[in-house]
Amino acid sequence: MNSKKKIFYISQSIVLVFILLISLSFNYFLYDTFGFFLENMILVTLFSLCFALFLYFILSKSILDPLFKSDDNLQKALNETLHELNIPVSTIELNVKMLEKNIHDEKNIKRLNRIKMASKNLLKLYEDMEYSIKKEIDKIENKEFSLKECINESLLKFDDIKKDINIKINIEEVVLNADYNGFCTLLDNLLSNAIKYNNAEKRIEINYKNDILSIFNTGVSIDAQNLKNVFDMYYQEDRSLDGFGLGLNIVKEFCDNNKIFISIKPEEKGTIVYLNLKNLRKT
Repeated sequence: MNSKKKIFYISQSIVLVFILLISLSFNYFLYDTFGFFLENMILVTLFSLCFALFLYFILSKSILDPLFKSDDNLQKALNETLHELNIPVSTIELNVKMLEKNIHDEKNIKRLNRIKMASKNLLKLYEDMEYSIKKEIDKIENKEFSLKECINESLLKFDDIKKDINIKINIEEVVLNADYNGFCTLLDNLLSNAIKYNNAEKRIEINYKNDILSIFNTGVSIDAQNLKNVFDMYYQEDRSLDGFGLGLNIVKEFCDNNKIFISIKPEEKGTIVYLNLKNLRKT
């Protein structure tokens, strides 16, 4: 039985117990007011309520079980679909790696790089969609993890596109307690933007101090008038770049659900994102 079913049945049981208490109180009122025989009234009331309770559960089971079964089937279908979507993406990446060994002329190498970038964008979209779906249908448990290791793991995903970028990391050893996959998705989106929107100076600085994680990247600053829109779904500051405008919306949702205060500020030579991780830090 999943958590949704447990919550439903517990809440229904509480309601029924409450009804029982009200009924007993009402019977006592009748006895006290009209002098009815208390023991007989209680026995009759208990019998009728037990029968009603039994009937309630029988009817609930016959009505609600198909709904729960439908919910289980939907979860199974979604998980299978996510798995099937991952197969073609993995196949593309595998074939690109094989072709890289045999292609040497510059023109075809550029074409292959475009395919590689497209597959990475597709994989990123798949990972965002997978997390968004799974957090709705499954209960996600928090776990302890190293912030520094999580950042390094996230950066590894961008090895092919961050080669020319100077990345400076100044992170003390700190342990967080949170939804690990969700936090990694948050970092993936922020670092992806920091790399994507970088300019010729090509510099990223990642710092952590006094519970504040900051990610700075050189590049064109976000227009101050657009700051209120950056977390909106499908919003993109520069529509000439690849992407669907989902990343920062996913980031904001995770921050709201985990009591992380996030702010984005334009700088003279770029943009900086601040995350207050006080509520995630293990004390």
